[in-house]
Amino acid sequence: MLFRLAYLTVTNAFAALRLLPMGDRDKDVEILVLRHQIAVLERQLGADTRVRLAPEDRAFLAALLTLLPREVLRRLRLLVRPDTVLRWHRDLMRRRHARTCRPKRPGRPPTIRSIRALILRLVRENPSWGYRRVHGELATLGIKVAPSTVWEILKQEGVDPAPERASTTWATFLRSQADALLACDFIETVTLSGQRQYILAVIEHATRRVRVLGTTAHPTASWVVQAMKNLVMDLEEAGCRARYLIRDRDAKFPALMDELLTEIGIQTVLTGPGCRA
Repeated sequence: MLFRLAYLTVTNAFAALRLLPMGDRDKDVEILVLRHQIAVLERQLGADTRVRLAPEDRAFLAALLTLLPREVLRRLRLLVRPDTVLRWHRDLMRRRHARTCRPKRPGRPPTIRSIRALILRLVRENPSWGYRRVHGELATLGIKVAPSTVWEILKQEGVDPAPERASTTWATFLRSQADALLACDFIETVTLSGQRQYILAVIEHATRRVRVLGTTAHPTASWVVQAMKNLVMDLEEAGCRARYLIRDRDAKFPALMDELLTEIGIQTVLTGPGCRA
């Protein structure tokens, strides 16, 4: 179409140069002849037959005739109505504007590099987070990205964005924190004489070593605290770096025991109904 339009423009430019030496009388005669030929053509085609013009013919006529005032355009004898010529010109300008405004890269724009780096940093520092948890953290920071975008970034970097990574299971917590975990509990047993005894034992999750702190028939608060003091001294001598002690809510554990452990940097974690011990 562009080649044909350029051809029409060049040929009609030479035709305009040919009209320069012609006088007004010769031009008027040629215009009358052309108008008569158009009238004969309209008579032969009939009222119900439409003239078919190629796209390049429409573009050329629209560019040439749209410069004329509407009153002059309506007085011309054309094969089409003046409103049709104006519509051709509007369509030509609309297609030109659409080409200039068309984006160079189709589709959704790429994610900003700093946001990609932040997503990967959040996952690297929090291995248990899934893509939805990361999306929630970004929303908290005021960064608007779709969850699917976070998913695609993690997949491209070879990171598993599966939903099961969004929560930490008890087994995963124990494996990742085994070196820092202790657990204690009372073991009830009955001797050959029929007396009930309570054995206080502590297990180190990393080594599976069980420390028996003592046994008594009456586990008083002072007895439990003294047993814990002995445990603290043993841990310091062994170089154990425990940070958490898991125990149940048994009333035989006094509050002073938790305070003693807190002073040396061991936090007590209580289990309850529904928790796995």
